[in-house]
Order: sequence, then structure tokens, then C-alpha cells
Amino acid sequence: MKKAELIFVPAPGMGHLVSTLEIAKRLIHHDDRISITILSMKLPFTSFVDAYTDSVIASELGRIKLIHLPQAELPSIDYLRFPAGYIFALISNHRPFVKDTVENILSLQSLSDSTQFTGLVLDLFSAPMVDIANELNIPSYIFFTSNAGFLSLFFYLTTRHSHNSSEFKYSDPDHMIPGFINPVPPKVLPSGLFDKNRGYHSHIKMAQGLKDVKVGPVLDISCRPHPDLDLAQRDKVMKWLDDQPQSSVVFLCFGSLGSFGAPQVKEVALGLEQSGYRFLWSLRLPPPQKDDSGIVNYKNPEDMLPEGFLERIPGRGMICGWAPQVEVLAHKAIGGFVSHCGWNSILDSLWFGVPIVTWPMNYAEQQLNAFKMVKELRLAVEMRLRYEECNNDLVIAGEMEKAVRQVMDESSEVRKKVKEMAGMARKAIVDGGSSFISIGRLIEDMIGSN
Repeated sequence: MKKAELIFVPAPGMGHLVSTLEIAKRLIHHDDRISITILSMKLPFTSFVDAYTDSVIASELGRIKLIHLPQAELPSIDYLRFPAGYIFALISNHRPFVKDTVENILSLQSLSDSTQFTGLVLDLFSAPMVDIANELNIPSYIFFTSNAGFLSLFFYLTTRHSHNSSEFKYSDPDHMIPGFINPVPPKVLPSGLFDKNRGYHSHIKMAQGLKDVKVGPVLDISCRPHPDLDLAQRDKVMKWLDDQPQSSVVFLCFGSLGSFGAPQVKEVALGLEQSGYRFLWSLRLPPPQKDDSGIVNYKNPEDMLPEGFLERIPGRGMICGWAPQVEVLAHKAIGGFVSHCGWNSILDSLWFGVPIVTWPMNYAEQQLNAFKMVKELRLAVEMRLRYEECNNDLVIAGEMEKAVRQVMDESSEVRKKVKEMAGMARKAIVDGGSSFISIGRLIEDMIGSN
């Protein structure tokens, strides 16, 4: 039986690598013919990624291999205003290393009678590297890990750009985007689309690279421990949850980049206190900030909380740093989730049947995800659809209190629909389910194309 090898080129960063590793595991477990090589790029601020990927690959007995690409030149600091544009530019700088590595793999495989090269699998940020596949005359695929609504936006971008090549404006009328039931307001679109210098053109290049697309979703439900997590802290969090009644705790977590200044932290704390519900809050320290007194650099999350807050909520709430999100959402004590609306987090919440309160940050497609969940699918409680802290428009305590009460309402229609979605998700992945069948068709398409 001839083996088939795929090469994956994911974007750097934990969220992208988790999805890539999960689809890689699904493919090799579904078909014994497949082996996978992942070309890994590094971000300068994600030291824990290597430890995570190494732990996953070690468990797959050689059927998933990892090649670390040389460090490419870092993009201009101008890109940092738009993280998506920075990642796209960083990946573009890796193009020569990707091409050389793929050529080396193809050269070695030409000497082997037991393995055939099956395809180059790119993600959204590496999509323009489809030209490498074209130059080398090899099959290519796009593994699109976000939702179909975000994919619809990218197809819309190419159509719009063909007759209007200027950046978006917040004063634009609502956009009629195929794949959305409702008109989409400009304010929920990715902020990079409004930047004429860097962000808009980065998004257009990514959109133009999307041709043969395979859409997720893929999520990691294995509760694999985070390499940087203090296991004693993890045990403390889970022990605290074990002592709480079923569906009684609201969980607050805002992704790897989500943090707030002290004024916003105080409002959140007061809102939680006023809601009367138990809570677990993953509170990250913000980067140094400037105020009227100079540069403020918090060393302890407690320094940002309202005076006397911890004394007023003994036993009712827990504040931690990084939290094992999948394990937390899987716990019976969790009844609601205040989230930044990253797509991985939304998938986690739907899988475990935990309703979400939307509070998107200003990264990637989070605002559009929130719009999709609230306005299109009716699967989330709306608190915000747009991140406004840059305009000093804080989420005040009353908003937080109202949202927590809504998401924790046991009789709410949102909770009922999310529970139904969790059941549908589980049926999809079993033998004979829609996702199980689809991944089989994908494998046959990949191997049959050779």
C-alpha cells in the first residue's frame, strides 16, 4: 500500500497550530496511508508553542513530522497596528524557506517507491503561497479554520475590489454579503479593511489566494495541558470548580492577547459582584500604559480591582491568570462564558453546550463572529458587537451585570439552542455523521488527485 504525504503550512501562533495539529490527527487516524509534515514558523513572542507541538507530535509515533523553518526577517513596526497584517507580512517573508523545503521533500520522495506527495495544505494567511504549488505543479488546498461567514466576506472582498479598490470606510452603508441573512454593518468588519496603507491590501492578497477551500471546523477537545501552565494553579482552578453547584459559574476569558486597563477591570468586577452569580475570571495583566501620572505597569491583577472587592466575594468568585479553557468549559459547574469571540473559543463553547456573552476584541474576525452568533444564528447573548475601549467607551458594570444574568438564565432560548447545537456536533463526528463522511471524501479527493 503506497503512502501519501501532505505538507501543511500553518500560520504561526497557538490558535492556528492547534487547528492544524487537530486536522492532521484526524486525517492520519482516519486513513493509515497518510503521513503529514508541518512547516513551522515562529512568532517572536510565543515561546511555549514548540513545547506544545512537540508533545502532540511525540504521541503520533512518527506519522506527523515537524520542520522548523529558519527565522525570517520581521516586518516593519508599522504593521503592529493591525496584528493580522503583521502575521501576513511575516509569513510572506518566509516564502523562500517554504519553497526550498517543499522542493527538498519532493526531491527525496522522487527516490522513494513507497510514498507519493499528495498535496500542499495552506491556511488563510499562507494562501498566497499557492503560487509555489503552481510553480512546482503540485496539488494545493486551503484549510480555512474560521466560519463560513468569514469565508463569505473574503469572496465578497475580491468581487468588491474588482470595481472598487479603495479601503472600507465606517461611513459606508451596510454591506450585503452573500452568506449573511442580514446586512452587515461596517463596524463589525475587521479593522484592517479600513487601513489604506497596510491592512486593506493584506486582506485582498489573502482573499485572492482562496480558491480550492476546505472549511473546518476542527477543535481540540483532548484537554491537553498548556506547557506554560503552572499545574498547581490548574489543579487549584479545577478543585474550586469541583466545589461549585452545577451550571452555577460564569467563566470570563479573552484569549491569549486579551487584557484590559484598570478602569475596565473595575467595571467588570463590579458587574460580576452585582450579578450575584459565581464566577471564574481569567484576568491577564495589560502591557505598560500611560496615564496622567506617567507610565503604569501593573505587577499584580489585584492592584486593578475595586477596593475591598476580594473581601466582598469570598467563596463566590475566583481570579486566575491563564486558565485551561477546554477543561473549564467541559466542567459541569460552568453555566456561561463571557468571551472575546475567537472562533476556537466559540467552537469550544458550542461543543460543551455553554452559552456565550459576546465581547469581541479588535483582532481578526472576532467582531464579525459576534455578529454572526447574535444576529444570524441567535446562539449568543449580545453585550457588545464591537470593541470600543480605544474610544474610552467602557463596558460599564450595569452592562456586565445584565449580560451575566441573561446568559445564566436557565430558561433562556439561547441556552436551549446551544444545548441542541452541542448534540448536533456530537452526531456529526461519529461514524456515518456528516463530518466523518466529509473527511473521508476529502481524503479520497486528495489521494485520487494523484
